[in-house]
Amino acid sequence: MQTITGLFDDYDDANDAVGELVATGVPRDEISIVANNATGWYKADETEAGEDAVTGAGLGAVVGGAGGLATGLGLMAIPGLGPVVAAGWLAATAVGAIGGAVVGGAAGGIIGAMTKAGVPENDAHVYAEGVRRGGTMVTARVEDNLVPNAEQILKQYNSVDIADRRSAYEAGGWTGFDPAADVYPEEGLRRPGPGRDL
Repeated sequence: MQTITGLFDDYDDANDAVGELVATGVPRDEISIVANNATGWYKADETEAGEDAVTGAGLGAVVGGAGGLATGLGLMAIPGLGPVVAAGWLAATAVGAIGGAVVGGAAGGIIGAMTKAGVPENDAHVYAEGVRRGGTMVTARVEDNLVPNAEQILKQYNSVDIADRRSAYEAGGWTGFDPAADVYPEEGLRRPGPGRDL
């Protein structure tokens, strides 16, 4: 089993990729999603949905049909990311790390959860920073025979090129994800695109 991860500038693209992963045979409980919610775009009953995400209810309870995520997303705060909408095993692991569980890797929280799952630490920093700046991350634990197809699905639904994004962040002076950093300012949460800053 391998871990694949994609960063998306648009939540709908990430949601569509989740639906396609499920349709291809990736079990829902092996898929996680973490999306920035600093603008408050997602509103839900924090208590019930948040408990589902934190207790690891996974996407089995939150994916509605083949269309991706529909209900049951949890609202929570992850240090350095700020308010997020999250579901699945990665969110549960990151929250457990924040609560004091040993996660491994050079850092706890979201970076430790990703590195423990097999995401290279250098890439984990870019994924976390991408969410911090308004993006959505999809992470799936995939059987080896499904990896090429799963990676193609993430590309098909417009996942960003992580090396290009790292270069763009570094060109702006970024050196790595800092879980102690202030939440990214709402006015700075712009979706990258032609003529826009990252």
